[in-house]
Amino acid sequence: MNSFPKVTDRISASDKTLFSFELLPPLKGQHFEHVQQAVEPLMEFRPAFVNVTYHQEESVYKPLPNGYMEKKTIRKRPGTVGIAAALMYRYQVNVVPHIICGGFTREETENALIDLHFLGVRNLLVVRGDPQPSMKYFMPEPGGHAHAIDLVKQIVALNNGTYLEDDLLNVTATDFCVGVAGYPEKHIEAPNLESDLKYLKMKLEAGAEYVVTQMFFDNRHFFNFVRRCREAGITAPIIPGLKPLSSLGQVTTLPQTFNIDLPDELVKAAQACTDNRQVRQVGVEWAIQQSRELIQHGVPVIHFYTMGRSDNVKKIAEAIF
Repeated sequence: MNSFPKVTDRISASDKTLFSFELLPPLKGQHFEHVQQAVEPLMEFRPAFVNVTYHQEESVYKPLPNGYMEKKTIRKRPGTVGIAAALMYRYQVNVVPHIICGGFTREETENALIDLHFLGVRNLLVVRGDPQPSMKYFMPEPGGHAHAIDLVKQIVALNNGTYLEDDLLNVTATDFCVGVAGYPEKHIEAPNLESDLKYLKMKLEAGAEYVVTQMFFDNRHFFNFVRRCREAGITAPIIPGLKPLSSLGQVTTLPQTFNIDLPDELVKAAQACTDNRQVRQVGVEWAIQQSRELIQHGVPVIHFYTMGRSDNVKKIAEAIF
């Protein structure tokens, strides 16, 4: 599977803005066709890569007949590695599975990386992961990583042939290209933008090679973010991430969930709609405008967050790619 290039090599080899998107694994019990329904409409635009998110286990409480509650641990969206492999072989498309800290020990992480290496996956996106819904703060798994930079360091060590067990014989080094997340409007837990930028630079100095940003709806946030990164000495490719607005409820939930601002013009346009179908069209038109301006500024890739549905991203791609 070495025919699939590293993300950074794909960017270097292109003289135009590339297209990519992110997928959610389907809920447990659903068929792979749920993934196909999101992927196939977008394949005509020749995505440079497709990201597949990873989800940690969650603790839920279920009532018992005696009135007590039973705590159960479940993973609602398993299958990241399997979906990544299926996409590679069915569609001959480059995949970028997410690797997260939450819910995994260092050994479990190493085993997952070995599986991906065997499959021929060469690109990863490393993120810490969110706190479990029942927790206010992120808690690492015992024996796991608390910060994304530590996960980057573990992957870089594997790239150098260094495994957790130091007595292995005839080890093979991996060859992963590691991306990390950037936050144009600041990570929700960061005290300020400068602190957030400092930690991003540390992840890149530890061995990460490119950045994919959190969603934003005002391109000025992205341009200012890139400027601050370059002034700080960050030279890695910075890929903007876009999510088209798709429902009126997202006007409230997206800022709360992702610590982002929505421009007044977009909010007013959404609130003037009579149903979510109209809101979805407003979101498409807004994202087209964003994309055109980003392309004019020479961004290497535009990365779309599909949230499991791709009809609106297809409309945007038809207009700009």
